Amino acid sequence: MPFAVYVLGLMIFSMTTSEFMVAGMMASLSEEFGVSVAAVGYLISAYAAGMIVGGPLLTVGLLKVPRKQAFLALGGVFLVGQTLGALATSYEMMMAARVITGISSAATFGVSLSIGFTLVHPGALGRAASVILGGLMVATAIGLPAAMVFDQYFGWRASFWGVVVFVLLSGVLGQFVIPATPKPESVSIRGELAAFRNGNLWAAYATSMLIIGATFAAFSYFSPILTDLTGFGAAMVPLLLGIYGVATVAGNIVTGRFADRYMMPILIVGLLTLTVALVFFGLFAHSSVVAMIAVIVVGLAGVPMNPAMTTRITRVANTGSLVTTVHGSVISFGVVVGSSLGGLTIDAGYGLASPLWVGAVLGIIGLLSLLPFLRDTNRRQQTKMHEKKVANCVEQ
Repeated sequence: MPFAVYVLGLMIFSMTTSEFMVAGMMASLSEEFGVSVAAVGYLISAYAAGMIVGGPLLTVGLLKVPRKQAFLALGGVFLVGQTLGALATSYEMMMAARVITGISSAATFGVSLSIGFTLVHPGALGRAASVILGGLMVATAIGLPAAMVFDQYFGWRASFWGVVVFVLLSGVLGQFVIPATPKPESVSIRGELAAFRNGNLWAAYATSMLIIGATFAAFSYFSPILTDLTGFGAAMVPLLLGIYGVATVAGNIVTGRFADRYMMPILIVGLLTLTVALVFFGLFAHSSVVAMIAVIVVGLAGVPMNPAMTTRITRVANTGSLVTTVHGSVISFGVVVGSSLGGLTIDAGYGLASPLWVGAVLGIIGLLSLLPFLRDTNRRQQTKMHEKKVANCVEQ
């Protein structure tokens, strides 16, 4: 992999740390702004909502801007939003900061993947995606626990300023190592939009949304679940989330290596494993052993399906910025669905374990969403076998 691909991953790491770290400092933000834990969970949803709506619109506006310049400009917008969050004095101000960072983050995902795909040969698209999106996994392994430690010892604002530093570093490195790209004059908005007439693309989008929704319904509330239900001390939570993050990195390495060859098996096995883990976690949330195993399994099987999800998108559509950005928005919609439904079930009085059951249900629906694809694949295989038999008969 070219070094520039790793720099793109560093930017994704920085931005995703900002997205995730709210889940690890719910108590601090709840106390700071005088709101409930569920309301802090909506800050995660607000970030994702910015990705859903603003990301594609911003990408369309940048279609004719050289990708390197677009990447750097988006990093600048994110810096503004992250700084606003670090300085926030009210819940509403923090909400606005989360929307701004979410908008710029979504477009950065699309542009980064688009740049990365131009730097490798077609057979390595899955590996390139695993490196770039690996920033997302490392954010859970290192970024989130580090942000929680900063929150405990230096205050939550220090965590926000830390992300500002990393985004700035990513931009500076990007300026020097990302190859200059010409102005994409040939890019047509109509041509980019034509890809969305493909029904298989929307089917792939739906599966991605359900996978991430199932994962984040649980992950968004891991911190209060592990402390209030399982009984772990507050100091143990960063370690447990760090273990979760290490599991996501390990899972991403495996799926990134095999996504180009075993895309669909990864999605099927991953969804099945994720669903079973959430069911067991929901049944035995008070058991520390079960909780630890479930956290690790969710880390291995949830978000690490990203390379397989991305590979599926590139096969049914293309590698354009808009297609990949909308995929990022769909994934973010999964974050909104998962974290919001989890928060709603808590507010409705179903208890802190209810988000785990929300995730299990979304996982089951995700498995069902693969059935049409599997049926079509089986039909195509049967057709090929029939054609081969006919050809053999003709030869005989």
